Amino acid sequence: MSENIDLINQISESESLPDFSIPFTGNLETDQKIIDHKAWLNSIRHEQPSPKHHYRVGIYIRYFNQTNHDNYLDYHVQQYKDTMALLPNWELIDFYIDEGSTAPNMESAKEWCRLLNDCFAGKVNLIVTQKVSNVSKKHYEISIVARMLAALENPVGMFFVSENIFTLASYYKYDNHDMSFFPSDEWKILPDDNSEEQSLLLGDSAND
Repeated sequence: MSENIDLINQISESESLPDFSIPFTGNLETDQKIIDHKAWLNSIRHEQPSPKHHYRVGIYIRYFNQTNHDNYLDYHVQQYKDTMALLPNWELIDFYIDEGSTAPNMESAKEWCRLLNDCFAGKVNLIVTQKVSNVSKKHYEISIVARMLAALENPVGMFFVSENIFTLASYYKYDNHDMSFFPSDEWKILPDDNSEEQSLLLGDSAND
């Protein structure tokens, strides 16, 4: 209860979500990048999703067994519900929950794909998740998704709680509109059901 009261006070005083510390990974190179990024963020005006803005929120959870609580998933969901209750302008659309201790390829994460579909359909305009590694271990995948969502007619942001990263912050505006990660105009997707074109791409192995 005291933690919730402290959280209410922080929001009312700063009109922003509470700051969260960054957990270290144990990998020296990764930890150094986290330290450098945090130092950079602290050197500029810090931005987070505004409690005053009407967000349609999709909360993404990657669930795996924890020993600290008998039912960790219910505990984690309740934490988010308690926080959302403090933000009356934020509308909770749904929880999107994939299982697994580490992020798989994005296309095999069914609930993450459902969340992205809801973003493209205009149902969700803010994704909230605990950390970047919930979504992908590949940084370029995060960059591509952030750019795609920011480029929508009604931009969608992602807020990573542990790293305290909001992808629609003004200091990411240039990066979000950097088109170097996107395919060229000549690029096209080959149809999955065209066996002849698949054979040309895959060679004889497609017919084994």
